[in-house]
Amino acid sequence: MVGVEPVSITPSSWLELSIFLQFQGLLAGVDEVGRGALFGPVVAAAVILAKDALPQLIAAEIKDSKKLSAVRRTQLAQQIATLAVDWKIGFATTKEIDQLNILQATLLAMKRAVLKLKVQPTLCLIDGNQPVGGLLVPQQTIIKGDEHSVNIAAASILAKVWRDDLITRLAKKHPLYDLANNKGYGSKGHLLALQKYGPSPLHRLSFKPCQINQQINDQINDQINPPNQLL
Repeated sequence: MVGVEPVSITPSSWLELSIFLQFQGLLAGVDEVGRGALFGPVVAAAVILAKDALPQLIAAEIKDSKKLSAVRRTQLAQQIATLAVDWKIGFATTKEIDQLNILQATLLAMKRAVLKLKVQPTLCLIDGNQPVGGLLVPQQTIIKGDEHSVNIAAASILAKVWRDDLITRLAKKHPLYDLANNKGYGSKGHLLALQKYGPSPLHRLSFKPCQINQQINDQINDQINPPNQLL
């Protein structure tokens, strides 16, 4: 399988215009978003771009989704969806995150996105340094891939826009945490709301800031049954 050693390249180059310029076959970019959030699923996208779509997206100044404004991300997401040979979203739920840990849940979301593709890629370019287990398609991990691969950058944008839209809709059902603004990440207001109200059913209880109720229970138990003191 391809992808034992992650590729690391100079910041100025696009993989598709350098290492994979003469590559015969379809490349799929795979990236995730929401790994560090306290609320909601971790989301991944898999995107296959035809070679003639690359110059259009480069001209549109595609880049890592975190370096784009929300308006520009949405505009680029619409363009990517139109140009893509195929693209799909995969995610892992908060329950799966708590059961598996965030790394394994992230890789599961990536795997699900790739498996949903109706068009079979020849090679998957995976953002980061962790290969996705159980893929039948050859893969290559790329350190900071969303800065170096157009396909991965496209995946990062689609995953970010999809997840942000989901969290915005969920914010209406969970109005206490200002989710529409923080998108589930640990903003000051979000952390204060967790301390005041405790976590919702969609918070990641394996993440320490969400373990408010357990911390309170532990404090009460310590007061009722103080730990043995060394004499």
